[in-house]
Amino acid sequence: MRIGHGYDIHAFAMDATRPLFLGLTRIEDEYGLEGHSDADVVAHALADALLGAADLGDLGTYFSDRDEKWRGVASSVILTETVRLVHEAGFRCVNGDVTVIAERPRLSPWRDQMRAALAAVVGAPISVKATTHEGLGAIGRAEGIAAHAVVLLEETV
Repeated sequence: MRIGHGYDIHAFAMDATRPLFLGLTRIEDEYGLEGHSDADVVAHALADALLGAADLGDLGTYFSDRDEKWRGVASSVILTETVRLVHEAGFRCVNGDVTVIAERPRLSPWRDQMRAALAAVVGAPISVKATTHEGLGAIGRAEGIAAHAVVLLEETV
C-alpha cells in the first residue's frame, strides 16, 4: 500500500468567458481559473497524488505547462493518462479524498457529480469536500481556488 498527496492552486481568470471546471465538472455561471490546461485544481491535485504515491514524479514531469501539446487540454485527459501510468507502474487506486479550498462557488450542488466523474476515471471511490479560507490570504479574498488530495494505492503484482 502507498499513500500520495497532491496540491494545486490557480487564480481566477480575468477572461469572463473562461469556464470553470472542478472535479471534471463544468460549474455553471462562474469565472474559470487561469492555467495552461483547463485549470481543474481538483483533478490536478488528484493526479499529482496518484503520481506521488506511485513514485512517478509530478504533473510537470508529464504535462508541462511549457509544452504546447497540453495547452487548453481537458483535465479528464490528464487524469486518464495519469491513471494509465499508475497502472503501468503496477498499482491501482483504492480510494481518494479531495478537499477544495474556495470562498466561492459553493460546491454542494456539484459535489455528487464531481465524485462520480472522478471515480469513473480513477476506478475507485473519490470523496470531495469543500471548505473556505475564512477570508484569509489570496484564497480568502476569493482570488482563486486550491485543492488538496490524498490517495491510497495498492500493488497489482
